[in-house]
Amino acid sequence: MARIALGIEYDGTAFSGWQAQSHATGVQSAVESALSSVADHAVAVTAAGRTDAGVHATYQVAHFDTTAARTGRAWVLGANSLLRPDVSLLWAEQVPPEFHARFSAEARSYRYVIRNTAARPSLDRDRACWLREPLDAGLMQGAAQALVGVHDFSSFRAAECQSHTPIRRLESISVERHGSLLTIDVTANAFLHHMVRNIAGVLIAVGRGKRAGDWVGEVLEARDRRLGGVTAPPQGLYLVGVRYPAEYTLPAPPQPATSTLAARRG
Repeated sequence: MARIALGIEYDGTAFSGWQAQSHATGVQSAVESALSSVADHAVAVTAAGRTDAGVHATYQVAHFDTTAARTGRAWVLGANSLLRPDVSLLWAEQVPPEFHARFSAEARSYRYVIRNTAARPSLDRDRACWLREPLDAGLMQGAAQALVGVHDFSSFRAAECQSHTPIRRLESISVERHGSLLTIDVTANAFLHHMVRNIAGVLIAVGRGKRAGDWVGEVLEARDRRLGGVTAPPQGLYLVGVRYPAEYTLPAPPQPATSTLAARRG
């Protein structure tokens, strides 16, 4: 029995999220179906993290166990020939049996993409959040730093979040403008359900001038989701990196600034 790790990218527009579901199409189901055909036996895939409906990934990591002897290239080419066009394997590597895509991860990174233009975009409609009102990226960047560190992120978790604890270690967060494009990049040891989208919603309120910068810290300290503002829409969110101990020598994620249509156009 061999354990194989995978790098996966997908456009989440047409999916109900990562997780396989009986009543809807999840990315997991598509990947498992393709890999099962290549392996010639049923394959169950475990991912580094679940993404919601409409959320994308430029670097999801997953693993599966198999008795089939295939090269990494064979797994990638075989699965990609069977996958629909909005899902693709980036790489496949054999890893030690103790490797776990979720539990071995040290940190995850997400990017939230905002197209800040007066006119409604068409090409980015499913790959970025569109906001007409001008946003002050400098104010958003300064306000966001209140979130760095180990905190109780209850104000930024969805009501249906199943995590046993709201405590997370947020390593870094940055807001940058590239022409009409704003990006919010966040890295943490793990994320609560809707945490990044809720952070984006709070920062957008600051960027619009509807809230002062110190409001972000006040929301954090309140530990009350009712004070956290609007959840930003899913189409702007991308899982762009998962970090593992160096001993696993997995391929590095692509640079997120060149990984999305919106970012390439920025």
